[in-house]
Amino acid sequence: MTPADTPEATPAWRLLAHPLRSRIVAHLRLHGGATATELAQALGTHTGATSYHVRVLAGAGLVEDTGLGNAKTRVWALAEADDDGDDLATANLGDDDGMGAWLAHDYVDHFAEKAHAWIDDREAWEPVWQDEAGLQDALVLVSEEQLAALRAELSEVVARYRRIGAGTPGARRVTAYTALLPVDPR
Repeated sequence: MTPADTPEATPAWRLLAHPLRSRIVAHLRLHGGATATELAQALGTHTGATSYHVRVLAGAGLVEDTGLGNAKTRVWALAEADDDGDDLATANLGDDDGMGAWLAHDYVDHFAEKAHAWIDDREAWEPVWQDEAGLQDALVLVSEEQLAALRAELSEVVARYRRIGAGTPGARRVTAYTALLPVDPR
C-alpha cells in the first residue's frame, strides 16, 4: 500500500463507497456509539468484517473510540467533525471509477428506506408528530447565486435546531434531508 492509498490519504466519500462502511456511519449517526459486535448485529453482518471496516473508518478520522469500552471491546462513535453529515452528502462526485456516484445512490436508497419506515409507522406516533413530520416538497425559482444562498440558509436553520434541541426535555431526534434538485433541463 502506498502512502496515497492509506485511509488517511483517501477522501472520506471514497472510503464510504463500500456498503458496510456507509451503513456503519449511518447507524452511528442515528443511534450513537456502538461496539463492532453491536454494529454487526444491527447491520446483519459478521463481527470480523464490521471490526475491520470500523478500523478503516477510524484510520480516516470518520469514527473514533469513545473510551467507554473495556479491555475487550471498544465503543465507536462518529468523529465530532463528521456528525452533521454535510461532507458525506456534498462530496465531489466527479470521480473516474463511479464510487462517488455509487455513494450518492446509496445515500438516496438509505433515505428511501427511512422514508418508507416513517410512512409505515406514522400512525403509531402522537398526532403532532404525524402532522409535522414527513415529506414535503416545494418548487422555487432561483439563480445560481440564490441556490447557493438557499443551501447555506437551510444548513444554518438545521444547525440552529441542533443546538437548541440539545438538552430540551421531550426532544426527539429527527433527520432533516435536503435535496435541491434542478427541474428544468439545462
